[in-house]
Amino acid sequence: MALATISRPAAVPLPPVPAQAPRRWPFVLVTAVLLAQMAIAMITTAVQQTPTIDEPVYIGAAVVQAEQHSLRYNPEHPPLGKLIMATGLAFTGVTLEPGFQGDQTELGRHLLYESGHDPGTLLLAARLPMIALTLLFGLVVYFFAADISKSRTGGTLALALYAFSPDLIAHGSLATLDVPAAGFVLTSAWLLWRSRTDPALNLPLAGLALGAALATKMNTLAAVPVLLALVLWQSRWRAALGFLLAATTVVWISYVAVDPSVSFVQAYLDGIRVQTGFEHRVWGGYLFGTHYEGSRWYYLPAALLVKTPLGALLLWAAGTVALLRRPAAQYVLAPAAVLLAVAMTGSRDLGVRYAIFVPMFLAVAAAVVAHRRYARIAVVMVAASSLWTFPYYLPYSNELFGGPSKTHLHLHDSNVDWGQDLGRLAERLKRYPDERTWLVYKGAGVPEYYGIRATDPRGVAADQVHGLLVVSNTAIAKADAFLNELIDTSVPIDVVGHSITIFRRP
Repeated sequence: MALATISRPAAVPLPPVPAQAPRRWPFVLVTAVLLAQMAIAMITTAVQQTPTIDEPVYIGAAVVQAEQHSLRYNPEHPPLGKLIMATGLAFTGVTLEPGFQGDQTELGRHLLYESGHDPGTLLLAARLPMIALTLLFGLVVYFFAADISKSRTGGTLALALYAFSPDLIAHGSLATLDVPAAGFVLTSAWLLWRSRTDPALNLPLAGLALGAALATKMNTLAAVPVLLALVLWQSRWRAALGFLLAATTVVWISYVAVDPSVSFVQAYLDGIRVQTGFEHRVWGGYLFGTHYEGSRWYYLPAALLVKTPLGALLLWAAGTVALLRRPAAQYVLAPAAVLLAVAMTGSRDLGVRYAIFVPMFLAVAAAVVAHRRYARIAVVMVAASSLWTFPYYLPYSNELFGGPSKTHLHLHDSNVDWGQDLGRLAERLKRYPDERTWLVYKGAGVPEYYGIRATDPRGVAADQVHGLLVVSNTAIAKADAFLNELIDTSVPIDVVGHSITIFRRP
């Protein structure tokens, strides 16, 4: 008898197991560590550095704005950045007597060194709000990068480039306006990207962020056309009007918060006229060992090449190329390109701070190559280079150009020597007691306050200059024939903070 064939039921395919999303907590931890590292670096720098050239002016204007409700000092810049500084200065109790007479440079010197307050305390109080803003912009970089790369890994890589950037650490730790202005533009671009899917909330916020940029520094006006074009491209003209209205409202509020009687349009136009006057002046530049009068269109790209970690340059380039094929390029690359193009036409070849938005935007662009094998190696290179220069971030240059000790051979001014090392110089001179000191110092600090007893050698004959000749490296770069003669007939014996050189003249 034939055996009956028993048929088995067909196997039922199991549903595919969804890929498990990466856990969130490791990214939260790495983000916290990166920002903590940046905070430590900036606070250490803020505590150790004496005033740079621009800071006393901003601090003086901030005190007058908050206390006397006056915009008469530093009108070339809108008031928002200085109002933010004033939130820290409010805890110091610093005041200005009503009868003070003097220009904005004298005002800053008076408040820091003649008001009875410790200048280090006032500086730190003004710098801390800027440090906090710089850290908040780090979160913007993370979320912007995570959005366009659609991965937390991309956000983490971008934040690492931001947090280890020597230029961002250097200028983010100062009571100046460059980082806040650039960060607000970045925030506006990020919110516009998000407004493609959620315009009701993000579009007005993008307008407010742009307004904060415009209310901080005039150079951000160059971002208005490109950001407005993005709004028109993704929305109707009514949305663009709302965007501009939100931005204008922030500018208006920043002025009337200081002086309710002011015509903010007139005050803003007056500031533009002052800035235009600066652009009509002839400024001296210094690039790759050559001092020149006027400006060179390629100065900022060249300076960025010197002052950007090599790993960051690699990731910037790779991210830019990869991003060109994506819609996000209009939100990341276009604003940075327009701002850089306008900055390159300026007359002041005084530092990469005029292009400080570049490391912000291109950190975001690098997120799209975070999955590449070389990305991790490049980030490690950036971190190593950044930690190596601690705590001398202002004079940083990458290894290809010799590192921080060689920056003064390629660049000058706020790239390397902005007056930040006067306190360190006072400590170093204790190694040379009882020696006559001659000082050519570029900065806003008062040497006598720090115990430096020195004479400017440019007021005497060369054969009378004996002992220690101390010269800021920017002054060396711009030295006239007399100072060059003194330097050429002296022997370098010491360096302070990579920004000041000590010579001995027999």
